[in-house]
Amino acid sequence: MGALTLDLLLGDVHSLKEKRGVVRPIVAEVLKRFPAVAVAETGDHDLYRRAEIGIAVVSASAGNCQEVLAKCERLVAGRPEIELLSARQRIYDDEE
Repeated sequence: MGALTLDLLLGDVHSLKEKRGVVRPIVAEVLKRFPAVAVAETGDHDLYRRAEIGIAVVSASAGNCQEVLAKCERLVAGRPEIELLSARQRIYDDEE
C-alpha cells in the first residue's frame, strides 16, 4: 500500500467557494485517470489559497504503488492553476 500527500498553492483564488472550484476538478481528474486510487482533500480546509490532497493505492508490489503515485503526482503538478509546493510519498510494508 502507498500514500501520497500533495501540498498545493492555488492560483487566483479569493474564497473557499473558489477553492472548491479548483480542488474538485483536480480530485475528479485523478479519479478518472486512475480509478483504482482513493483521493480526497485532506488538509488546509480553512485556507483558501492552500490545499492538501491525499492519494492512496493498494497493490501487490511496492514498485507498482510507487509508479502509480508518481503518475498521480505528475498529473496534478502539470495543472497550470496550481503550484505543487511539496509531495510526500510513503510505501507501507506488511509490518506497518
